[in-house]
Amino acid sequence: MENNFENKEMTAQESLGIITEMMNNSRRSILQNSAKHFILWGALLTVMSLLIYELIHVTHDPIWNMLWFAMPLIGFPMAHFIGKSKVALPQNIISKQLHGIWLAYCAFAVVISAVFMFIAPQNLTLVIILAFGFAECVSGITLKNWAIIVGGFILGIGGAIAAIILRSEAQLLLFTLCGVILMITGFIVKSQSK
Repeated sequence: MENNFENKEMTAQESLGIITEMMNNSRRSILQNSAKHFILWGALLTVMSLLIYELIHVTHDPIWNMLWFAMPLIGFPMAHFIGKSKVALPQNIISKQLHGIWLAYCAFAVVISAVFMFIAPQNLTLVIILAFGFAECVSGITLKNWAIIVGGFILGIGGAIAAIILRSEAQLLLFTLCGVILMITGFIVKSQSK
């Protein structure tokens, strides 16, 4: 009877193999769901940046930048809605890390925006785009996906360089470009998940 029990015990290698396979399956599911979020936030960023750019361009009043604070109010309910899928997504270390990365980015973006707008004016576009690209790049590393890593790098570094070169409301068009790159990244990830 003891021999039967011993034969059913897994070796450390078999156990590690099962855990690795579960994590990889989980990563694929999370990656597939992330594609929807990249597309959503990319589209929202594109629309908001074009709207704010046009309002500032027509009125010459930077007060329209306050509309950026509406973006999370619009985006989070939409993200919650599209996040509800028929198949329950795994809640594990990977999903918790991604959630933490993007919540940290949002907190940084909101606080730094408020500080730069009301206390110490600086090149806000440069900081937001750099942080945004970094958050996407780290998400790609967490998900082990090169499309997300490269997209984040292009957004962060390319956007920061462009933010230094461009002036005035033209910088808002960088966010339009970021939104488009984010959507393209989402579509690439979605096609990889099929």
